[in-house]
Amino acid sequence: MALKFEVLGRFNRARAAQLTLPHYLCQTPLFMPVGTQGTIKGLTKNQLEEIGCQIILGNTYHLALRPTSELIDELGGLHKFMNWPRALLTDSGGFQMVSLLHLADITEKGVTFQSPVDGKPMLLTPEESIQIQNRIGADIIMALDDVVRTTITGPRIEEAMYRTLRWIDRCIAAHKRPNEQNLFGIVQGGLDPVLRDICVRGLVERNLPGYAIGGLAGGEDKDSFWRVVAQCTAALPEDKPRYVMGVGYPLDIVVCSALGADMYDCVYPTRTARFGTALVPEGVLKLKHQAMANDIRPIDPMCECMVCKNYTRAYIHCLVTKDAMGSQLLSYHNLYYMMKLSRDLHSSIVEGRFPEFVCKFLQTMFPKGDVPEWVCNAMEVAGIDISSCCREMRFDVDKSSTL
Repeated sequence: MALKFEVLGRFNRARAAQLTLPHYLCQTPLFMPVGTQGTIKGLTKNQLEEIGCQIILGNTYHLALRPTSELIDELGGLHKFMNWPRALLTDSGGFQMVSLLHLADITEKGVTFQSPVDGKPMLLTPEESIQIQNRIGADIIMALDDVVRTTITGPRIEEAMYRTLRWIDRCIAAHKRPNEQNLFGIVQGGLDPVLRDICVRGLVERNLPGYAIGGLAGGEDKDSFWRVVAQCTAALPEDKPRYVMGVGYPLDIVVCSALGADMYDCVYPTRTARFGTALVPEGVLKLKHQAMANDIRPIDPMCECMVCKNYTRAYIHCLVTKDAMGSQLLSYHNLYYMMKLSRDLHSSIVEGRFPEFVCKFLQTMFPKGDVPEWVCNAMEVAGIDISSCCREMRFDVDKSSTL
């Protein structure tokens, strides 16, 4: 095991911890931006360090296709290849079973992909996924799992869960760098509590360095989403990190942290930036709207990031419709927002003011008191009284403010 996980503070299920990895000492809860092919689009490594990024996620499938894991290994690993001194996490390639399903064939042996680069078939087995990740050299590597959308029902969910458990043993056996890289298992089982419980217990028996909750954020309703997170975090070990995969909405991260999760990743903050949308405490700010054309305020007057200190909404509005610089500035701001959210979650738990932080967060995002019912239910399970900011109930699951 090449990590140390030390809980520094708690509030009921929520916890703030120090996660020591080979390349960096991290504070949780934390958000990891996605750098699919070794880069966060539009941002330099110095900018990522500047905003407090702790871990970057790389995509095994895409890195194996180009520039290839062999080349990365020859050049000293992904850290040296991309000149990133802090921590890295690589996914297993399993998510491409869902996102590229029309190109994939899944069997017990592994997954056969049709390469989007040259059209040739590419077999990704649990062993090959781990070998590729060993060559890439990330601090955390993910086991290959059989991923299905949570919106799918029937025997395919059970098949995928049991295959995930069989494949974890093949991943463990193939892992050649356990003293340098941490292999995380992934809990599958769809929205079925029984299957999720079987998978959690099976993975915990393997005594892995950390555990991920997979198969969510794929279109399921929010009430099902938080209940799966709550079930899994309650059953996973207290002394190991818990990673909810594919989660990037700020509201979701606050809820999952209250339920005891530690780590998150998603393309959302940078992808939404490329569409001209900024993350702000009230929700989102759509800079492409014509109302922004003459607005001389910063994106967020309270934000301390370089973008908010130097540029107006009107200037960025002009850029996002015509120039790549617009998406770069918004990507910087959005990731700064996510890193600050992570720091605020950590400090509020350590300092014993987590309930106050949650209430203030919700009051800012839902000033009319219309906090979604699923959030109220999740916070009740987390032991956090948010009655002061839940004056009215509604069943909406999306918060989208254009300010």
